Amino acid sequence: MYRFLLTPRWWGINLFVVLAIPFCVFMGTWQLGRFEDRVQSHEQAEKAPDPSTRAAKPLDELLPVDKVTSGRPAVATGTYADQFLVPGRELDDRQGFYVLSLLRTDSGKALPVVRGWLPGSASDTRVPAAPEGEVTVTGDLQASENTNSDGVNVRGGLPEGQIGMISAATLVNLVPYDVYDAWVTLPEAEAGGTGGAMKPVPAAAPQGSGLDLKAFQNLGYTGEWFVFAGFVLFMWFRLVRREAEAVRDIALGLVPEEPTTEETATSSAPEASNGPEGSAAADDGRDGPSSPDYDVASTPVR
Repeated sequence: MYRFLLTPRWWGINLFVVLAIPFCVFMGTWQLGRFEDRVQSHEQAEKAPDPSTRAAKPLDELLPVDKVTSGRPAVATGTYADQFLVPGRELDDRQGFYVLSLLRTDSGKALPVVRGWLPGSASDTRVPAAPEGEVTVTGDLQASENTNSDGVNVRGGLPEGQIGMISAATLVNLVPYDVYDAWVTLPEAEAGGTGGAMKPVPAAAPQGSGLDLKAFQNLGYTGEWFVFAGFVLFMWFRLVRREAEAVRDIALGLVPEEPTTEETATSSAPEASNGPEGSAAADDGRDGPSSPDYDVASTPVR
């Protein structure tokens, strides 16, 4: 009954099933592994000590910023130069802006320093001036922001002296010197009362270290791939069952075979010819006395 599985058509179907099911299982297992890795990273980040409590190190020793160095206290010495305001930043459920000053170091590169946060509008609020002369700052190290960072303004159109994103790619177009691909936020108000009105901006956790939406997306993809594998197997069994039932019905005579061409021609021949008598009668009727071209005496009608 199942000899049809050896036909060329079923060889193609079987090959597709044999390849599709392992592929779906492999992809589902891979997505599950990605979910477990994100969960493990989140657990390790929660168990790890607060980066801000670790000993401060020179800025150059902590670069480039990664998940390990993000939040670590970094020390840099230089002189404050240009200053920018970063509007649309929220702190303690209030809207305000960051005060960002560029600290030019001895190397010539500038380190963006978030000196604090002020409530209100960046256009109407008076901003405390940055300290003059050479200063040494210790701030929590942060990676440059991108379009996925919280509070970033990518629409543009900001007034002069304001930026929507704290990143080297943005600042390097506004100042005539190089900028570090990182920034620091001061954990305390500046000494001397210069920035006493500003609130310190807490360091943010590095991107990808938390159990975010991507982890649950991996879990959803895991379920989808295993569902695909089950669907392929279900459809294969359904096709096999339908084909086997068709073969069984033919073997039991439940499905009549279609007549051949010779049988069809033989059965339709008598109806078309009606035998030799019918042909003679047709000839007699066509040439007989009842023909409209002859009268009763078989004399042609003039």
